[in-house]
Amino acid sequence: MPVAPEEAASRVIEGDRRICARLMTLLEEGDGAAKEVMKLLYPHTGKAVTVGVTGGTGSGKSTLVDRLIQAFRERGLKVGAVVVDPSSPFSGGAFLGDRLRMQRHSRDQGVFIRSMASRGYLGGLARATSETIRVMEAMGMEVVLVETIGAGQDEVDVIQVAQTCLVVIAPGSGDEIQALKAGLMEIGHVFVINKSDLDGALQALRAVEAALSLKGMPEGLWRPVVVSTVATEGRGIDELVRAILAHREHLERGEGMERARSQRVEHELGLIFRDELERIVFRGLKGTGMKKRYIQDIMDGRTDPYSVIEEILGIFVKKRPSPWR
Repeated sequence: MPVAPEEAASRVIEGDRRICARLMTLLEEGDGAAKEVMKLLYPHTGKAVTVGVTGGTGSGKSTLVDRLIQAFRERGLKVGAVVVDPSSPFSGGAFLGDRLRMQRHSRDQGVFIRSMASRGYLGGLARATSETIRVMEAMGMEVVLVETIGAGQDEVDVIQVAQTCLVVIAPGSGDEIQALKAGLMEIGHVFVINKSDLDGALQALRAVEAALSLKGMPEGLWRPVVVSTVATEGRGIDELVRAILAHREHLERGEGMERARSQRVEHELGLIFRDELERIVFRGLKGTGMKKRYIQDIMDGRTDPYSVIEEILGIFVKKRPSPWR
C-alpha cells in the first residue's frame, strides 16, 4: 500500500472510504501488504450483525438487499454490503459490478457497497469475502449484508461468514424445490418467499413451512421462520428486519453467538492456511521448470497428480516433530 500499515489501519478505523476500497482490492489480489494492515484491524472487528442472502438467480436477492439497506438505515444503523458477482472467464472481473439498483445509496456516508468477483471460488462467495467483511466492521459498519452469486443450491459457504442466513425463494421458479434439498434447508435461519404477489406464492410458503415442520429441532435452538415479501414494493421488509434482529437476539442469549464466531474464525484459518501454503509452493517452483515437468510427466503417464503433490509437499513443507508431544 502507498502508506504504512499503521496509518492505513488508522484511516480505515476512521472510515476513510478511499483507503478502505484500496485495502479490499489488495485483499482480493492477495497482496502481502494488506495482510499487515489486517493484523492491526482484526481486534476492531467481529461486532457487526452479519447477514447472508442466498438463493437462486432471479429470486430478487439484489432488490431485497437494496430494501434491507434502506430499512436498517432508517433505524440509524450503518450498513455495509458485499455483493458477489460471477466472474468473467477472461478477465476475472465481475460481470455486473456494483448493482445499479443500489446506487441510490452511493452518496450515503452510512452505506458502503462492495462488488466482488467470485473468480472461480466455489460456494457462492469470493475468496476475500470474509476479509472484506472484517474491513467493513473495522470502518464502523453495524450491519453487513452478503449477497451470494445465485448459482445454485450449493451456495452454503455463506454460513461460514454470516450469523444469520436468508434463503430467498421466488414462487413458480422451482426455487422452493431446490430449497427443500439438503444444504440450503440446513443453513437457512429465515426463508424469504419473495415476489409473493405472484401465482404460486402461497404454495411455496406452505411447502417450505411443511419441510421445516419435519425437521427435528432440539429445545433451545432457533426455529427457522418464513417471511413473505415483495421487495420491489417494500412489502414485508419490516417483518424481515424484525426476524433478522430476533435471530441475533437469540444467538446472544445462548451459546449461538460464540459458535458462530468460532465457525467464522475456523473458516478464516483454513482460507489463510491454504493461501499461504499455495504461495510457498508456487514461489518455490517458480523459475525451476519443475511445474512444467510435473504436468508433462502426468500427461505421459509416468506419474499421477497424487504422487506429484506428495513429492512437492515433501520438498517445500518439511515435517517437524510436534511441539505438543
